[in-house]
Amino acid sequence: MLVLLLAVELWLFVTPRRRREHVEVPYDGRASLGHVIQALGVPLPEVGALLVNRSLVDTACRPRSGATVEVHPVSRPQRVQGATGFLLDVGLGTLARRLRVLGIDTAYSNDADDDALVDQAAQQQRVLLTQDRGLLMRRALWAGAYVRGRQPDDQLADVLDRFALALNPWTRCTSCNGELARVPKNQVADQLEPGTRQCYDDFARCQACARVYWHGAHSRRLDAIVKAATVARQSSSPVIG
Repeated sequence: MLVLLLAVELWLFVTPRRRREHVEVPYDGRASLGHVIQALGVPLPEVGALLVNRSLVDTACRPRSGATVEVHPVSRPQRVQGATGFLLDVGLGTLARRLRVLGIDTAYSNDADDDALVDQAAQQQRVLLTQDRGLLMRRALWAGAYVRGRQPDDQLADVLDRFALALNPWTRCTSCNGELARVPKNQVADQLEPGTRQCYDDFARCQACARVYWHGAHSRRLDAIVKAATVARQSSSPVIG
């Protein structure tokens, strides 16, 4: 038997009957702590410090039966060594768009399967953001994080709080994640509607897909997102970006 002291921040991953400070689990001394914790439903990318009888250990530890194990959440802001950016699961398209608006390198495809996501995260050294707990439990996953919140506003706030990202708004294409570059109006005039040509003079173009951008009336909601993120960012230090 092991006694697990599970941090409140991790309770969402376990069944309601185990959402308490002390959780007793059967244990024969053979399994690693990582296996025990994931068997409860907690993905290891969500686990921070582990202590057995108040001594720091890692997930490979095999404690003696009867030990008390403290399971803490990942510390915030989280530092992911070597990370180049993010990769988002198919269900987080709106979040992907908002991260790109903030200038954060965000890969996303609305038809990528789990195997493709794990492979891409490893090949490109991206942190996989998902709400699929099973995906976070894959051994081959390079780095990942569970996104908290049902609404895009809450999801964005959670990611920004967890990773303390450096922001560079309006520098990435919301469609393909390519980098934007300022472009003279006369070079894109033939792609604009008459009203746009008449009312706006400042334009940018995606260097990857050639999509043209300008700061129009449709940007008001995005302006509010950028403003809120910038204010929140001022209270933390950048970790990625």
